[in-house]
Formats: sequence, C-alpha cells, structure tokens
Amino acid sequence: QVQLVESGGGLVQPGGSLRLSCVLSGSRFSINAMGWYRQAPGKERELVALTISGGQPNYATSVKGRFTISRDNAKNTVYLQMNSLRPEDTAVYYCNAEVMNPSGSKFYRWGQGTQVTVYS
Repeated sequence: QVQLVESGGGLVQPGGSLRLSCVLSGSRFSINAMGWYRQAPGKERELVALTISGGQPNYATSVKGRFTISRDNAKNTVYLQMNSLRPEDTAVYYCNAEVMNPSGSKFYRWGQGTQVTVYS
C-alpha cells in the first residue's frame, strides 16, 4: 500500500517562508496526480496546488505567485515551497495523491497533515 507523510510545518512571521515535504512510500503503483490541500479552523479543506502528469501545475488564486509545487521523483517526494506567507495561510496542510495500482484501480491517499501558523 501507499503511505504519505508530510513534514516542514511550523510557526513563521508574515513575509517568511517554509518548505513542506511529502514522502511517498510503497510499491506496485503509479501516480496520476499529487496535490497540496489545506484546512483552516471552521473552513472546508481547499486545494492549494496540484500537479497532473503531463500538465502544468495549478494553484489556488490566493497562493499563485507565492507558492510552488515540485517533485523529486528519485526521492519519491513532493514539495510545497511557500514564500511571502500571510496570516490567512494559517492552516493544516495535507498532501494527497491519486494512485493507480497494477489492476487499474484508482484510489486516493492522504497524509496526516502538518500545521502552518503565520503570526507575528
């Protein structure tokens, strides 16, 4: 089975930067898409950034130009570089993957989440 583990969250001041990491483990699967989501208290979980195989990354309007999603295939890791952080970026950030197993079945996996707090 596939497991995802996020790390890199923490407390930063407005204007600061953080880099989140999501490490995938497992075997006998292929990845169709990888995304970062976030959920703030009292809010629905929302898409932050998404990578699609063969396509360009997509970003939420609120983070476009500030956040960058990238992958290191050799390390089975996806990153979210977050710059110019704002208080409204405060949330728990989750990594998600759309995975296909050898039988052709699609399924989704979530990481456990990592807290990002932006406050002076």
